[in-house]
Amino acid sequence: MIMTQKEMLFIVSSQLAIDLNCSINDLSSERDSIIFVEAKENPGCRPFPRNTRYFEILSMGKSIVVSATPERLLIAKTQMQGKNRDTVFSLPFIRGLYLHFLPDVKRIKPMAPLNFFSFELIEREEEVRLLDITRFSEAIIYNTNLLWQTDLAMLAKQNGEIVGVAGTSKTCAKLWQIGIEVLQQYRNLGLASYLVNRLTFDILERGEIPSYDVIASNIAS
Repeated sequence: MIMTQKEMLFIVSSQLAIDLNCSINDLSSERDSIIFVEAKENPGCRPFPRNTRYFEILSMGKSIVVSATPERLLIAKTQMQGKNRDTVFSLPFIRGLYLHFLPDVKRIKPMAPLNFFSFELIEREEEVRLLDITRFSEAIIYNTNLLWQTDLAMLAKQNGEIVGVAGTSKTCAKLWQIGIEVLQQYRNLGLASYLVNRLTFDILERGEIPSYDVIASNIAS
């Protein structure tokens, strides 16, 4: 059963609160504010690597949450306190900004398959055959030493050749992160949208949450 938008946002906020070592209320504050918290690897946090000196900034509403190790938290407070949102996100040490999208379950609809292509959904056990085709590195995790791997992939084929892949990794109890890669000569045909749409519905029908993450400079994605 597909969960409601409210349920989805609560689960995502709960996970982010664990990851950032803040509260759900910090993330959903209705007033413009900057909240500083000391970073901590809490039980249940997603297994993304962290250096000894760590800094992360996130906003999903009006408030901004800054989570960092003590020495970087002190620098952040010195540079950010009393500043507005635009100034904070324009600071020279803020780099690699990502946008994270959740589906609008009231509006999203299944897309019709594209002509001239065939499609196949494969599970992790079948993905070993993709590991020697590193051209799909935006969709498939090739580093088998990581704590998370590609769990599902939707393939687009033409004449038996894989020309596009949407892959997803389950990074925590309920959240699946989607990536997409389409070969250059097959772009701008709607393949990426269709593959992500198909994979999104497969995740939703499992009662889970798909997330599409993209670096802010890649507006086309």
